Amino acid sequence: MNISVSIDVSNLKQAEDFYINALGCKKLRDQGPDMSVISAGNCDLYLQQKEPGSNPLLSGEIVRDYERHWTPVHLDFLAQDVDGLVKQIVQYGGYHEGGDSGVWGTIAYCADPFGNGFCVINE
Repeated sequence: MNISVSIDVSNLKQAEDFYINALGCKKLRDQGPDMSVISAGNCDLYLQQKEPGSNPLLSGEIVRDYERHWTPVHLDFLAQDVDGLVKQIVQYGGYHEGGDSGVWGTIAYCADPFGNGFCVINE
């Protein structure tokens, strides 16, 4: 079984720029006008342009909101140079929201320009 991850964004070109240049992902292909597939090592990420305020569910009051949000399911990017990667994240419009370190290593809490949180952890 393989796994892929879908990430809703409000601006597909800006998302491609961020994930490719800030995080080192590689573009695999366009999947229509509102979706592209990029690779983060061994995982494909589907960047999907969705309008703010649109409804992601068939029922309910929830709408897409690209302000900073949190979910218990998130991506972790592994890096040899956490501080260097965090600088690139901020340079390309992402956010660094602190971090932690211990005998287990270093972690940086971050978010993309669309409010999707992720962590950068040293390899």
